[in-house]
Amino acid sequence: MKIIEKIKHAEAQKQVFYSFEFFPPKTAAGVENLHLRMERMAALEPLFIDVTWGAGGSTSELTLAISAAAQKYLGVQVLMHLTCTGMTVEQVKEALIKAREAGIQNILALRGDPSKGSAAWEAVTGGLANAAELVKLIREEHGDYFGIAVAGHPEGHIDSTSTEQELLHLKDKLAAGADFVITQFFYDPAAFLTYVEHCRAVGITAPIIPGIMPIQSYTAFKLMTDYCKTKVPLAIREALEPIKDNDEAVRAYGVTLGADMCRALVRAGVPGLHFYTLNLEVAVTNILKATGYSESAALRRAYPWRPSSDARRASEDVRPIHWANRPHSYIARTEVWDEFPNGRWGDGRSPAFGQLSDSHFYRFAAGSREDRRGLWGEAPIEESEIYEVFAAYVEGKIPALPWSESPLHLESALIRARLARINRAGYLTINSQPRANGEKSDDAAFGWGGPGGRVYQKAYVEFFTSPEGLERVLSVCEGRPHLSYYAVDAEGDCRSRGGRGTTALTWGVFPDKEVLQPTIFDVETFLVWRNEAFNLWTHLWATAYLEDSRSAALLHDVHDTYYLVAIIDNDFFQDDLWEGFIDDLLAIPAAANGT
Repeated sequence: MKIIEKIKHAEAQKQVFYSFEFFPPKTAAGVENLHLRMERMAALEPLFIDVTWGAGGSTSELTLAISAAAQKYLGVQVLMHLTCTGMTVEQVKEALIKAREAGIQNILALRGDPSKGSAAWEAVTGGLANAAELVKLIREEHGDYFGIAVAGHPEGHIDSTSTEQELLHLKDKLAAGADFVITQFFYDPAAFLTYVEHCRAVGITAPIIPGIMPIQSYTAFKLMTDYCKTKVPLAIREALEPIKDNDEAVRAYGVTLGADMCRALVRAGVPGLHFYTLNLEVAVTNILKATGYSESAALRRAYPWRPSSDARRASEDVRPIHWANRPHSYIARTEVWDEFPNGRWGDGRSPAFGQLSDSHFYRFAAGSREDRRGLWGEAPIEESEIYEVFAAYVEGKIPALPWSESPLHLESALIRARLARINRAGYLTINSQPRANGEKSDDAAFGWGGPGGRVYQKAYVEFFTSPEGLERVLSVCEGRPHLSYYAVDAEGDCRSRGGRGTTALTWGVFPDKEVLQPTIFDVETFLVWRNEAFNLWTHLWATAYLEDSRSAALLHDVHDTYYLVAIIDNDFFQDDLWEGFIDDLLAIPAAANGT
């Protein structure tokens, strides 16, 4: 989807939008950490993100890979940078073809900074002279396929000789086919608003999005403002001078200043805000919280899960719940499905439900043995130590488990205390949701689907437990016919009470739409998930320890003996699963079952 279309829609709805910029890190570990950071920030529902491009295409492959992954796995539209610096026309054409093949549909067309070591910018032989020529080339080669953004400079580009010349350059870029403008960062909102007035006076009507760079440290602030020759108001210099050696105070001031600037710009009528994150999340997140602009994020969620922005999955509107915390794995498994065009969940028995290669098991930031042991214990030798790791995850003390690549979802955080209790009792949860009966679609925890709707969901929990634990579960389920359960071990031994059909777990009712049913439980798919879920014990967790260690042996024993259990509470009017059922389960003395 073109970003300009999203901008116009947000303006029509009078919704303040925001977007984030990231740059490719220099190390493999940095790239992996960036993916996780981008994933967390994607939960704020930015209108788009953009990814920078190194001079001469020095980061071209990585920029393209990060951009494609963000669209495919995070479900955000990406504005990929493309610069003229050090690039011949043929290299630019090749980069555009690769971007299009990767599903990228939006380009930020830039002249770029001078090559490293050069005092002034020069076009290479056979290259382009400026961003206007780049925009023109994109339109000549690809017509209307790409949405195109260009840069604006409220305080003047360093190579411009006058305000008039700067405005003419911008007008040329838009006349060549650009759709909207993102500006260089600034610290004087009045300078930006004057710039917009000048643009409108010369006939520039395109949206102009202000660039905001939060002050995250005094040193970085000085380096960036000196390099970009950014004007810093005297009041900001005076406020920073006495605290410049206090990093915490500088960050706090940066958040206050950023929030004040954003509020002033929005009051003046800007349609949205573009944040230069420097690959950091705390300052931007805190600014959005302080302004309240992120409070409507629930309304921008199309579904409870994050849909891919890959055009081939555009009509996907149903997913099984099992991969809720490992969505990248699910997308990889279903990448070549042909069911998505009809917009309905097919069947877990589909021959296109792909096998998962070992490489996907290791899609995890804490990839080294040392990092994984740091998360999940240096040398667990008792099952109770494993239970404590699961409890620590749901309590937010550790950021991830093999089955959960990111922190607990907000809706599950509402049942955090009960989750911690049952994990410490040996019921190791990997998926869960509380019931919802007609919650508003703008609810921070449950909301999705757009304004004016109501959302519903059945209480659900999925966990590993020992054979003895399973017997306790089945005994408590006995007097509760509204509960369906499915249990299976690594060898395929199954116990169940429920049909073989597909069960809706989440649905929503919205104005001018059919009832949407985006999350389901499917028995055949549960059995496919079983293989991956059990293998994570041995492929990811046990390999954090030496092969012949007691810790590895313990985790292999859990893999071999435990059951994976899913329970659905089909009565969404009453909360029996997280109230009565859990209380009754925990009330059974473990000793009564020989454990």
